[in-house]
Amino acid sequence: MRGGLAALLLVATPVFAAPLPELKLLSEHPVDDMIGGNLSGLASCNGVLWTVSDRDDTLLYSLDTSATVWKARAQVLDIPPIPDSGLSPTLRAMAKASALVRGGDLDFEGVSCDAAGNRYLVSEAYATVLKVPVNGAPSWLELPKKVVQEAQSAGMLQHFNAIFEGIAVSPAGDRLWLAAEREKRGLLTAHLGKDGWACDASCILRVESGTDVLPPQLGGKSVAKDFSDISLYKGKLFTLERAAYRICRRTLETGQLETCWSFAKEALQPNRLYDQKYGLTEALIVDDKGAWVGTDNNFGVRADGEKRPIVWRFAAPEGGWSAKP
Repeated sequence: MRGGLAALLLVATPVFAAPLPELKLLSEHPVDDMIGGNLSGLASCNGVLWTVSDRDDTLLYSLDTSATVWKARAQVLDIPPIPDSGLSPTLRAMAKASALVRGGDLDFEGVSCDAAGNRYLVSEAYATVLKVPVNGAPSWLELPKKVVQEAQSAGMLQHFNAIFEGIAVSPAGDRLWLAAEREKRGLLTAHLGKDGWACDASCILRVESGTDVLPPQLGGKSVAKDFSDISLYKGKLFTLERAAYRICRRTLETGQLETCWSFAKEALQPNRLYDQKYGLTEALIVDDKGAWVGTDNNFGVRADGEKRPIVWRFAAPEGGWSAKP
């Protein structure tokens, strides 16, 4: 392996010596009218919130946020033929077989948008990105196959249902970042040039392995470190780290960890617990005033009886997201 890439293959992230600062919950919003439930991504596009479900292949939802209970409004997508991203035939076949049972052949796991309002949906099943323009038909981005090739060579994208879990797109729509979920997890990037989408010397920003310990309310067992979404804000990447119930700020250039904030105290209140022994948060938007965090409850019922997807609004930390640790 080349030295430059080998340097990216990091076994562990820093251990926090003290408890992380806890984010303050401002509001909680059940989401009605998502046909397949399973909210798995969030994006804010010129003041409108959008979401996707990993069970709905042909629907993109805008959210009516005018009341405490939000309403999802479906936009039907005309999905073009799926390109070959280089993902192994075995993983593609496993995704197709799973879709026969649960639905969601494309398994959309994240959504982002550019300043023009174009939306970008990442398909976990096929490791590729669908662009949904403001006007016109959707199209798959012609990403270089080395995105998947390099990721797999580095130990990412090895397991079914552990492929790309999050996406962030630059305001100009000329650069994107993808989050590989787990075992190993990592951050990758590509940019749009005069000859189409390409990577720099490497598509990989960072690769990480290791484990996190679930909170006691979820059994306290060790699980693989994960990324369940990413958000681009003021020149930083923010990662949603589901198993650890935290949001972390990372550098845009290398994905180096800078600092983290926990939302475990609020998320793990007794009335908010699910009978599912792992984290369920899968959607993240970071903005000036705070963060939106969405939950994919897998049709599970919460302790208080709530069975709809949930979006939480957390206040920004004291000093803002750019404050030094």
